[in-house]
Amino acid sequence: MSPFQSTAALLLFTGLIACAPTSGATLQDEGPASRPTSSPATAKPSDLVPELEGIELATATFAGGCFWCVEKPFEAVPGVAAVVSGYTGGALPEPTYRQVCSGTTGHTEAVQVHFDPSVVSFELLLEVAWRNMDPTDVDGQFVDRGNQYRPGIFFHDEAQERAAQRSLAALAESGRFGAKKLPVEITPLDVFWPAEEYHQDYHLKETAHYERYRKGSGRDRFLEKTWGDDLTLNYGPLLDTPRAKFKKPSDKELKKLLTPIQYEVTQEDGTERARTGDTWDNQRPGIYVDVVSGEPLFSSKDKYKSGTGWPSFTRPLVPVNIKESTDHKLGYPRTEVRSYHADSHLGHVFTDGPQPTGLRYCMNSAALRFVPAEDLARQGYHDFVADFTDRKDEAPAKGPTSRPTGS
Repeated sequence: MSPFQSTAALLLFTGLIACAPTSGATLQDEGPASRPTSSPATAKPSDLVPELEGIELATATFAGGCFWCVEKPFEAVPGVAAVVSGYTGGALPEPTYRQVCSGTTGHTEAVQVHFDPSVVSFELLLEVAWRNMDPTDVDGQFVDRGNQYRPGIFFHDEAQERAAQRSLAALAESGRFGAKKLPVEITPLDVFWPAEEYHQDYHLKETAHYERYRKGSGRDRFLEKTWGDDLTLNYGPLLDTPRAKFKKPSDKELKKLLTPIQYEVTQEDGTERARTGDTWDNQRPGIYVDVVSGEPLFSSKDKYKSGTGWPSFTRPLVPVNIKESTDHKLGYPRTEVRSYHADSHLGHVFTDGPQPTGLRYCMNSAALRFVPAEDLARQGYHDFVADFTDRKDEAPAKGPTSRPTGS
């Protein structure tokens, strides 16, 4: 018995394998009547996300084993309007979970991703797919065995087919999986059948069961070992428009991702002590992004020595990523600055800055992550590379001689 078979037997016994539903996922309530009443495949874009009024959504279909585990990562991608779990690749119409789990219908569990192509590309969605499957295993995925869990890319047009073939070839050439073949199914989509309603957003409806199953399946251990530091994609470069929706991590996740001072500043509206941050006197060329979301906020070209001990800028790099409001926490009105997508507290803006704007965006280092100019392309911030091409070294502009107030 293989390690995966041993684990499968244990998980089945304890009710933690995908085809062993809990009280929220009973086999008796299956059938067409239990499916979602409105599929995003036919809904208007504005029905899914109001800001998408008049914008055409594209659709992509991926399989990577248990759809509970594949659905969640795609929902976190900016520009993705909706993700639907379902079945595809088989001949039986309107298959049920029980029928697909039998492994006799030819279907595989899959997800349909409805996305705004002006925000996120199909090519990036492929990168998400590769990071959520084992492309070397066509007999199942991780603890779930059988062709009903086989991985696949089900393309909707020739452009997606070409992109999928190129991406898979590049993955094979990368050597990440050694000499192993990557026999992932790349085939045209025939029919996608949405799964029963209780499967949609299962990670939210049955969180405890989902987390126990996912941990026990071996999926995360495999992905972390295979991808290492490359497992997590940076979606920050996508966040340059209000249409790009950022899914903020939970408070529990943020406490793991952030240092205590980063959490205090961004989530509790705190202020770091002057001259304690790691970027207040940084003079290297590059951009400053939100420490939570990666959305671009400020440029070194607009940074100047304010004499305050906090990083100061004359203007934002991407104005739509800045939102301002008035607070009275110190007993008098100040203009607070927060990031648009992550809603992180950044600092305050004052009217005592140098020309040409006369503004001083006084930020907390703990709320920012610095991306050096030489790393912009590697980290996906291609839109800003040209800003630093053949850049002559210049001393940061000097601010007003009088000492301004803090952030």
